[in-house]
Amino acid sequence: MAKRVKAAAKHEKPPAKREKTAPKFPKVANGELLNLLDFVRFAVSRFVEAKLTFAHGTTDPTAEAAFLVCEALHLHPAQFDTFATARVTAAEARKILDLIAARVTTRKPAAYLVNKIYLRGLPFYVDARVIVPRSFIGEILDSHFGGEDDATSLIGDPASVENVLDLCTGSGCLAVLASRYFPNARIDAVDLSEDALDVAARNVAAYNLEDQVTLYHGDLFAPLGEARYDLIISNPPYVDAEGMAALPRECRAEPKLAFDGGADGLDVVRRILNDAPAHLTAQGGLLCEIGRGRDRLERAFPQSPLLWLDSEESEGEVFWIAASDLG
Repeated sequence: MAKRVKAAAKHEKPPAKREKTAPKFPKVANGELLNLLDFVRFAVSRFVEAKLTFAHGTTDPTAEAAFLVCEALHLHPAQFDTFATARVTAAEARKILDLIAARVTTRKPAAYLVNKIYLRGLPFYVDARVIVPRSFIGEILDSHFGGEDDATSLIGDPASVENVLDLCTGSGCLAVLASRYFPNARIDAVDLSEDALDVAARNVAAYNLEDQVTLYHGDLFAPLGEARYDLIISNPPYVDAEGMAALPRECRAEPKLAFDGGADGLDVVRRILNDAPAHLTAQGGLLCEIGRGRDRLERAFPQSPLLWLDSEESEGEVFWIAASDLG
């Protein structure tokens, strides 16, 4: 009898592996959550419970919850405090809860769920074809590129800037911001991804900048010929191999091309620094974001006097170098 049992066991199929299921989302009865603050509190609890990662324009669960609630209600984030205690309709409540549930169960960046992100208070369209913009360069344009009488300005009078280049433009948000800081400049924006350029074109058109901003498809400086610029800005791929392997699920939803900077994260940055001198005017300069690669970059370019610029949320992640110091 025991032998027959063992023999039968050999022919039994092994139990199927249980597939991982998406996190369950609690049901909310009508009227349990009333105002904007109620929905933010509920969202924060769900986000913390699901151990979400926040790296796409918001850096904590409360800010992300407020962002999604505002988007569901067609409010600018700056209006949240005004309407924090306002009640929502049943239809609005369902929309808010659907967004919160989607964020928890799919772990997609919130910006992809609403096709929008804000940079320096301006809205930009985004989808999964582009990295979600969260560059520190926008703030640094504010703080270090003021008027000609501003002692902190790195480039003199912004009104005198005639040509600006945005390398690795992605959604085009930095090119659009540059148009605000340098109103008299022609702005060229380059990206290797045609999909990204489709998104950038949508944002350029949204701000009626087709006559000021020109988009180019190609690899860094390749499509630009011998053009020279008073200012080059770039937020290129700079994540190293170790970082790529450890990307959270939210970031893995974004295009790999926009992150991958090679083994040490500096593949694209090296090329930009090496080729920039041929594309800068004599009084020009390069503003470039490189994440946590400062030490590696300084070892790779020990003779280059890189000026590291801080923002409210970053330290030593963006550098400036004048054309005269690039050789």
